[in-house]
Formats: sequence, C-alpha cells, structure tokens
Amino acid sequence: MSGRTIAQVQIRELTFLSRSETCAATFYRPESGVPAPCVVMAHGFSSTQAEGLQDYAERFAAAGFCALTFDYRHFGRSSGSPRQLISIRRQLKDYRAAIACARNLPGVDATRIVLWGSSFSGGHVLKLAAKDHKIAAVIAQTPFTDGRSAIKAAERKNVVKGVAYGVADAGGSLIGRDPVYVPVVGPPGSFAAMTEEGAEKGQQELVSEQSTWRNEVAARIGLSVGAYRPAAKVGRIRCPLLVCVATADATTPPGPAERVARRAPRGELREYACGHFDIYQGEWFERMVSDEVAFLQRHLGTT
Repeated sequence: MSGRTIAQVQIRELTFLSRSETCAATFYRPESGVPAPCVVMAHGFSSTQAEGLQDYAERFAAAGFCALTFDYRHFGRSSGSPRQLISIRRQLKDYRAAIACARNLPGVDATRIVLWGSSFSGGHVLKLAAKDHKIAAVIAQTPFTDGRSAIKAAERKNVVKGVAYGVADAGGSLIGRDPVYVPVVGPPGSFAAMTEEGAEKGQQELVSEQSTWRNEVAARIGLSVGAYRPAAKVGRIRCPLLVCVATADATTPPGPAERVARRAPRGELREYACGHFDIYQGEWFERMVSDEVAFLQRHLGTT
C-alpha cells in the first residue's frame, strides 16, 4: 500500500481480490482517526477511477467520511483478460468484493458502508442495495436504471449494428478469438455506444495524463445491456437513497431515474439542469457533491 496526504486526508493505493482477479483501488481516509462511514465508489460504462472519481472521494474525505474507489476487472489498473470487457455479472462481483474490503480497512466503521455509483454503476448500486440490507445509504447519480429505456433512446441503426458486432464478438470468444471492439463515444451520427451531443467531448475532458481509459469496449456487452434492469427491485432498498438526475441527460434518460426515487421507500430526488457529463467538473460538480455530502451528514453523520 503506497500513498500520500493532502489537506488532512490520507490517500493510499491498494488492491483486493475478487475471486481470482486483482482489483486496483484507492482509499481516502480523514486524518481524525475516528472510525467513519466509508463510501465505496465505482465509475460507469468503460471509465476508471481516474476519470473524476478522485474529486468526489476527496470531498467526501474532507467532510469526515472514508472513501474507496476501484477499477472493475478488465479495466484500468485491475487485472483481467481480455481487456475492456464489460460483464455485468463480474462487475457486481467486484463491487461486492470492494464492499468486503472496505469493511476491513483501518478507520472504517464497518456498520456504515455507503454505495456510490455514477451512470452504469449507478444502476449496479441499486441492484446491490436491494439484496444487501446491511448497506447504510446509497447514492446513484445519473444512473442507468432500465436497459429498455436506454435502447429506445439510442439511434436504431446503432442498436442494430451493435447487436451484429456483439454476436460476432460473443461467437468469436467461444473459439478463442480476440474481442471485437466497438467505440465507447463518438460524434452524433457515428457508430459508438454513446453518440449523444456532447458525449465525446464530455468523456474526453475526463481523461487525464494518469488515465488508462481507452475508447473501446468488447462488443458483446451490446447483447446484455438491453435486458439489464437494475432498478426492478428498488422497492426492497431499506436504507436512504439519493438519486441525482441531470434533466438534460441524453445518455441515461432522466425519467426512469426519477421514478426510482419515487418508488424507493426512503428515496430522495435531486435534479440538475445539465447533461450527463457535466457533473464531474465545475458548477454542476460543486452542486452535486455538496448535496451528496449533505445527504451523508444528515443520515450518517461523521462520528
């Protein structure tokens, strides 16, 4: 475990095991030494912890909370072959392993674990919290909640092409071929997983010199994303849930996310007049992270 300290926050790099794979993680801990709640954080579709998660994690730690960010297997600094493979089942396993890791870290109050997800992982945390009733709170920002809604919002030609590439990729994997990759983001009218206005620019702005992000994923995810409905059992989430919605979001439509907040027994909704990628920097980041910190302080405190 290596690390550094900034503004009374200790930052340490570490790893944890998820079955046979090694996941890279970063642990943010306030220097107070008092056992604190821990926010377990993962990014969305294809992104790693280097694309904006550190800013949220540092703000949580500055407010007195621990935070653990991590990369799913096949991405970032984590192990897993082939690279750039999105498997919903495996990502859920990795998130559970991250929760188990957080509960055993020094300075963490193991009874107060918070799940935080953005975009695609915003759906994962809903699915996980519906089963794990030991979770203390959940934050889902611009969450992917219903695959059918996402497919309807996408360009039809891209859906058809994506399925074709997905079949080729999945079929090739059965006989040991290398993955067939498709772009993650592209300009409107191009072929990519996300082609909404501003998606390409928004994603590229998140990529720093330290980032390992690549604009490609194995195409087989196109065969399963439409059937993924992580919010189907949101009524079973017992803990407080904050749903942060970007009302101009063309990537994960806001309507289904708003319904999640209303259906959850302890759901809270915050709306922001911005797009999907606006929430990681500038004004909209400040507004959203401030609301999230206030949510955590209201429900968990820091002592």
